[in-house]
Formats: sequence, structure tokens, C-alpha cells
Amino acid sequence: MSPITQALRSPKHGSGALVAYLVAGYPDREAFRALLHRVATVADVIEVGVPFTDPMADGVSIQQASHAALQQGVDLPWILQTVAGCPVPVALMGYLNPFLAFGDGLPQALVQADVSALIVPDCPLHERHILGEVPQVQLVTPLTEPGRMADLCEASSGFVYAVTRTGITGTALDSEREGLSSYLGRVRNATALPVMAGFGVRAATDVQRLSPHCDGVIVGSALVDVLARGDDPVAFLHQLMGGSPPERENSVTGSQEAP
Repeated sequence: MSPITQALRSPKHGSGALVAYLVAGYPDREAFRALLHRVATVADVIEVGVPFTDPMADGVSIQQASHAALQQGVDLPWILQTVAGCPVPVALMGYLNPFLAFGDGLPQALVQADVSALIVPDCPLHERHILGEVPQVQLVTPLTEPGRMADLCEASSGFVYAVTRTGITGTALDSEREGLSSYLGRVRNATALPVMAGFGVRAATDVQRLSPHCDGVIVGSALVDVLARGDDPVAFLHQLMGGSPPERENSVTGSQEAP
């Protein structure tokens, strides 16, 4: 069993599994390793975004965070060094170009960095082997046809990423939209892997509405927004999953703040 699958099958929260998305090196490159380990106390899996100059599937929050990380010199070799030793499984999410630019040593470098899978939205299914025999998480959407959904689910590793709607990241989830629960049910019927719902998860009410229909949620833009405001990501994630937040800590240093 994939380390990602194993972690998602034994979640830390009663409301389901949690995949937390961080843009590598954001908001501060030097403090990112500490942030990664803090978020790992709450998340079951961490999805680390590889900054790219043209993040076509991402909304404004992740675009801005990606730009800020690139300005700090964040690149794939640095990311691999930084995520090694993370206490929870790590999946790298990024666009195809940075992975191809890394060269033929990518699969071995991922193993050495303890990266469990890649998520590459712009890599066509029939060309996925261009990255070697690297485990890849596949994405499906409400518009994915049944045959293609079966192919994507069969090819996926770790979990199946169920995009809740078409469009870019960062806008609110329409969890009352007709057909969302049946769509997630179709994904569950197509795979034995955990089904994780992402795009638009911003509040505990979203988790509550989604949890009966999937194995957990992926939170991205909302967490990036928390970091942009300088708020505590650990407290936010506890609240998102319906738990009591711990005593507030400084989001960068991890030191406790006075009330």
C-alpha cells in the first residue's frame, strides 16, 4: 500500500482525512521546513506546490504565492532537499515543465527525498510515463466521462483527486450544487483508493457537507490565504476539521504568543 493511501486510511480527524497544500518556500523560504513540520501535526498528507511561472489551473492566491516563492529562489532541487524527512507523506504538485527540466534523475531524486507521488495536472494520461515510473495522483472532474474516469482511477496512485467543479482554484465551494454528491459517489465506485475532494474547501461547513461523500478533503487556497495574512495555519486546520485549535503560535517561528 502506498504511504499516502495508508495515511489517508488512518486519518487524524474523525471528520475524515486531510491533505494540506503549501506552496514550497512560501511565505518565507528560510522558515518553510519548520512550517512543513508544523502542518504535518494536523494534516495526514502534505501536497507541496512547485512554483511555476504560469500556474494555469490556480487562482490568484496560489499565483501570487508561487511568484513570491520564485523571487526567493525556490526551485525543484531545493524543494527536494527541504521536504526530505517530513513526518507525513508528501506529494509534489506542479506543472510538467519543472519536472522535465530536472532531467532523467528525477525518479531517483524523488525516492531519496521521500516524495511518495506527483500531481501533474497538465500531463496527459497517455503521456504519464514521460516522467518515468513515478507514482502519480490523477485528477477527475464532474465532466469526466465514465470510461475516462475508470482509466484515470486505474492509473492513480495514493488517492484520486476529485475536483469539485470546473475552473481554477480559490473560489468558494458550491457544496449545495445539485449533482455534487452523486459525482463523488461515481468516483468512489470507480476506485478502491481514497477519494479526496478539492477546489473550494475553505471552512468547516464545507468539510461537513463533503465528508459523507468522500474520504477527506484537500485544502489549498484557503491555507495559502491564512499564511498571507500571517495567521496560524495549525489553528486554521484544526478549525477546518472540526477540532479545537491549540494555543496560538507564531506562524513562522512556531513560538507561543501571549494572549
